[in-house]
Amino acid sequence: MTNPHEVVAAYWAAAEARDWNAFGALLAGDVIYRGPQTREQVRGREAYIRFNVEGFAYDWHITVQRIVGEGQHAASWIEFTAEQGPQAGLCFFDLADDGQITQITDFWPDLYELPDSRAHLVERY
Repeated sequence: MTNPHEVVAAYWAAAEARDWNAFGALLAGDVIYRGPQTREQVRGREAYIRFNVEGFAYDWHITVQRIVGEGQHAASWIEFTAEQGPQAGLCFFDLADDGQITQITDFWPDLYELPDSRAHLVERY
């Protein structure tokens, strides 16, 4: 799969399904995740999967509002719903030639601090 729209749609579908094998298959081994608001950074496929499994260990759901993509870049607008209510998010993706996701940059309009529950899963920049 190399179409950026399809890759990002599969990424969010796997995340919503908690299908961490399918999710991981979409990621390059050296994927980098960045959350600029909290200065979170996670390096590598296994670390990023762990970040998602352990860092969000509560009931949550994702509804994709829009995905746009061209070449090796894509962006998505999602609604993330958890115990604190719905929150919009913008996520930008860089893809390798083979379609694997190499970088993810996540923006959330609502300000927040890095939760203690996932501080051990990230490095700060």
